[in-house]
Amino acid sequence: MPEPLRLKGISASAGYAEGPLFNLDPVAARYAGKATAAEEKAALDTAIGIATGRLTALIEASEGDAADILEFQIAMLEDDALTGPAFAAIAAGQPADAAWRQALDAEIAGYETSDQDYFRARAADMRDIRDQVLRALTEDSEAAAPAGAIFYGEDIAPTRFLETNWSSGGGIALKAGSAASHVAMLARSRGVPMIVGLGASPAHLAGIALLDAEHGGIVLSPSKAEIEAFRRSSSSFTARRDKAQTYLERPAVTKAGTAVRVQVNIADPSDVDGIDISTCEGIGLMRTEFLFGKTLPDEETQYCAYRKVLEWAGEKPVTIRTVDAGGDKPVPGFTVDEGNPFLGLRGIRLSLARPEVFRVQIRALLRAAVHGNLKVMFPMIAVADEYERAVALFTEEQAGLVARGVAQKMPPLGIMVEVPSVAIAPEAFANVAFFSIGSNDLTQYVMAAARDNASVAHLNSVRHPAVLRLIASVAAFGRAQKIPVSLCGDAGGDPASIPALLEAGLRDLSVVPAQLAMAKAAIADVSI
Repeated sequence: MPEPLRLKGISASAGYAEGPLFNLDPVAARYAGKATAAEEKAALDTAIGIATGRLTALIEASEGDAADILEFQIAMLEDDALTGPAFAAIAAGQPADAAWRQALDAEIAGYETSDQDYFRARAADMRDIRDQVLRALTEDSEAAAPAGAIFYGEDIAPTRFLETNWSSGGGIALKAGSAASHVAMLARSRGVPMIVGLGASPAHLAGIALLDAEHGGIVLSPSKAEIEAFRRSSSSFTARRDKAQTYLERPAVTKAGTAVRVQVNIADPSDVDGIDISTCEGIGLMRTEFLFGKTLPDEETQYCAYRKVLEWAGEKPVTIRTVDAGGDKPVPGFTVDEGNPFLGLRGIRLSLARPEVFRVQIRALLRAAVHGNLKVMFPMIAVADEYERAVALFTEEQAGLVARGVAQKMPPLGIMVEVPSVAIAPEAFANVAFFSIGSNDLTQYVMAAARDNASVAHLNSVRHPAVLRLIASVAAFGRAQKIPVSLCGDAGGDPASIPALLEAGLRDLSVVPAQLAMAKAAIADVSI
């Protein structure tokens, strides 16, 4: 019997799965070249049509996030900016498959080199689009996976996930991937166990696998003792998850009766369609990067998106973060090329550098504020001057709207605490309306370890004393100055981190909707 092989990665969707390993990495199919450039162009046209038809059929069986992902892919396939370079390459003499692969690989590379998880994660969607058209060109078909399989490979396409019947169990274990990808988001919403960042591994793995996506590990060729221990852990997790659902409708309270506000994070207005507002205290983080795709959004588009969420929340607060773009992708006319975009012109720095773009978002936010309980926060604040300049722009734009007789309202303006300079010296920000700790970036900056890099994942922990000390310092400063302090990073929804966060003095957490029940259950188990 072969020796067990144990691999470690990063949990993207907690859970357990036991089943046969299924290799995701495709076998290259051959393309039959055509006699003329016109025939090559027709072949690519037909393949794009086949891929679009496949996506359209999937949309009919999907809703919410899944439908949004598919609609995005269709929009990309219909975008001349994406397909144009491929057709130009065909006209220059390249075959359809090489032209398409070259054009899409260039686009994918741009997404992959972004400094932000949100944009890097979109690379998987672009690879999906590339491969669907290539499959149609070569008339290749995907092998069927057995029921309950553990999908293993470099990455998994969103369409592959949506076409899979997960009712028989199964899970996903990726060598690369991202916890911020569309597939990871879908996996969390559907309860499919998933880990990413396993790294390089021996070729031709096969057999039964044990996927522990609670702790981020997978075992191949497990021993009998390992199987028995795995099944005990799996049963325990299922019992905890089922019990957690009983907390969903209740206010979050610790064993000692301490109330904790639990809000939710959203990345798109459609996210609220599946959330019962009575189960949460509002929106602790609404990202706005979804609006900034291949073109800059106009004021009306932004206003409608913000208004939808505010009206859904009613009297409960909705905290919207101004655009946190940066790096070299994917907003033409906005982001810039930099040698080290992670430490460059991103977040509020970029917005202040491009006030003509920022002012459009500000006007949309001021107009939307009349429709609910809006709060606005600025990302990547490092010095007080950045906050003051942003506030000044809000004041100027409000005056302009008043002069034109446009309905508007100035919302409370706060900041993200994710740059260590703010966490170390919060007294420089005693005039802000509120603090929202971004635990993802704060931890990365303090520990100098990216959270989506498996090789340094052991360093990237919000529970490290250095990170917790900074969080506690901000919470204490907020209490002393009567400035509300919340946390909206992934740590807020991690049951293992919640006790330490509450011990640090936090009483306001914001989590992804899929983590809401488990977060409330974890709070109820804390003795503070």
